[in-house]
Amino acid sequence: MLNKFLSGVCAGILIAVGGTVYLSCDNKYVGAVLFSVALLCICLKGYSLFTGKIGFIPEKHGREELSVLFLGLLGNAAAVFVCGIVLNIALPALGEAATEACSAKLCQPLYSSLVRSIFCGILMYLAVSIYRDRGKLIGVLFCIPVFILCGFEHSVADMFYFALAGKATLRTFAFLGTVLIGNSAGAVLLPILGGKLKNEKQS
Repeated sequence: MLNKFLSGVCAGILIAVGGTVYLSCDNKYVGAVLFSVALLCICLKGYSLFTGKIGFIPEKHGREELSVLFLGLLGNAAAVFVCGIVLNIALPALGEAATEACSAKLCQPLYSSLVRSIFCGILMYLAVSIYRDRGKLIGVLFCIPVFILCGFEHSVADMFYFALAGKATLRTFAFLGTVLIGNSAGAVLLPILGGKLKNEKQS
């Protein structure tokens, strides 16, 4: 159990690094591309990122897979929370940038956040599944910048931004819960549809 949690912590730290470089870049296109370094390292090291693993639950959903998923999520959340607090102290300007970004996120209607997070989940699944199935990182290199530039919402990255901004209100938790649900729904969408399509072809 500890190893599963720590794997999630490692992934969370890398997401915090990705979020930091994104907020630090004046050019959003450069920031979006550099953010992909986080998922590149997570995939290559095999760390447990919730949004990278939830899409495979339709294929394997035993006790082991579920424990990896949820302990990983706890590790993700713990890591980005601590990193957000530490970086807010070390880099105050970064905290200001996060505050501005988080204020904009909270202005979105929740249905908008849900839709944005569903599409992020789809892209996250594609990025990781292409690496797992083909051994190629091209999905990461394209899908991650695409979801960022489209304004789609990533639950773990958003946890980091809100921790960095020091925002912890009921609206914040409603937003993060909505995004977590949307990421999960988006990530399992293609595997479920793909499984049904495969069954149709075989029948």
